[in-house]
Amino acid sequence: MLIVGELINTSRQIIMESVQRRNVEYIHDIAKRQVEAGADYLDVNCSTMLDNEPEALRWLIENIQEATSAPLCIDTPDPVAMEVGLSLVRNGQPLVNSTTGEEERYKAILPLVVKYGAKIVGLCMDEQGTPETAEDRLRVALNLVKKLTEAGVAVGDIYLDPVLTPVSTGDKAGLEVLTAIRLIRQECPGVHLICGLSNVSYGLPNRKVLNRVFLIQTMTMGMDAYILDPLDKTLMGYLYASQALLAQDPFCANYLGAYRKGLYQC
Repeated sequence: MLIVGELINTSRQIIMESVQRRNVEYIHDIAKRQVEAGADYLDVNCSTMLDNEPEALRWLIENIQEATSAPLCIDTPDPVAMEVGLSLVRNGQPLVNSTTGEEERYKAILPLVVKYGAKIVGLCMDEQGTPETAEDRLRVALNLVKKLTEAGVAVGDIYLDPVLTPVSTGDKAGLEVLTAIRLIRQECPGVHLICGLSNVSYGLPNRKVLNRVFLIQTMTMGMDAYILDPLDKTLMGYLYASQALLAQDPFCANYLGAYRKGLYQC
């Protein structure tokens, strides 16, 4: 299971203000707290800063790496900013977030993945737009895996994102993703499956409840990586409990560790 902490994103007002004001203390703190809460990687996203994204990304990465040795997930659609970010990573294997089946975007990102030996998130969407069905997602997934492996990317470095659309936009949105996970797991052995978990609840009240339940449902279908809020203790508690129940936690070690940390105390 790979957990990517999602909180260093300038779409969040507190992060935007921290970057603008060069608030090193807050960036250090939020980076450390996510890792202490269970994040394996830290997502770094300042794509809302269109006028100076490379500069902002540089500042964030330099300061995050002062605070923690956790590897980074560089999250930007801009290949210029992406290369700036990848060139600064000094801890572990970076994760590129992300490319799609769209030819132009794929061709812009692939050389950077190969150059820096990065892992990569591939979104299961292409020129036909956001997929509606599980079969649409599988079609794009198969194409991405074929192209990436032919380019020399190791199967184990590929993380396919089945593209979560909010359940507020359609009754079957969640079900189609669950079916897609099962199909991709069957047809693409060895690849990983990842998602931005909170996308599923967008536009609805009590979002954390939906996120937590969908975590359990997707884990049961075979999802093995998430971009999420590791500071949500209940969410992380459900993750460790699910691992124990799905035979993903030998001797329930992670579950017991979470218990000792107080994740299950009411």
